[in-house]
Amino acid sequence: MITVKKFVVNPLRENSYLLFDESGKAIFIDPGFFYDEEFDEVTSFVADNNLEPIGIFNTHCHFDHIFGVEFVRKTYDIDFTCHNGDEFLIQRSVAQASMFGIDMAEIGNPDHYISEGDKIQIGNSFLQTLHVPGHSPGHVVFHSPECRILMAGDVLFQGSIGRTDLPGGNHETLIKNIKEKLLILPSDTRVYSGHGPETTIGFERQNNPFLT
Repeated sequence: MITVKKFVVNPLRENSYLLFDESGKAIFIDPGFFYDEEFDEVTSFVADNNLEPIGIFNTHCHFDHIFGVEFVRKTYDIDFTCHNGDEFLIQRSVAQASMFGIDMAEIGNPDHYISEGDKIQIGNSFLQTLHVPGHSPGHVVFHSPECRILMAGDVLFQGSIGRTDLPGGNHETLIKNIKEKLLILPSDTRVYSGHGPETTIGFERQNNPFLT
């Protein structure tokens, strides 16, 4: 079974995740670690729990979700994977961060690309990849049917959806993909978003004002 550890990090209060199972294998999802104390917290957690990080997987590549990519990639000598539709966001990340008054170092190119239907192995467990563009062109989500969890990035929030006014965003595309790919999942599927608290598919199906 997959355990989800959430770290709320960086000036934009982004949710970075570490997922692991009983094997001790672990992956990072959207490592947005920015401050020194955030780097210290996550490395201590990995060491204290005897985890072996094996990869970085990003739901999308807006700057607040990739601040910590290079630190994690170099610290654990692991690869960085995302959808190729968001590679342009990596190239623009330093400029975009500066618009928010944030200085960040450049992030190198991904080591691999991920697509709809690809599986991510975490020890004895796995996640399925769904391509859900609209917030960004290359936005993907990661779903565990067995554990009933959905790593949703900035597509779906508690009572809200991702913004679509950024480069590559499209409101109609986002709504269509959420309804066709996410709301069909079991109601008790727990949704871990890129910002804010957790929710469930059932709650959002019944209560999200953007999806009625």
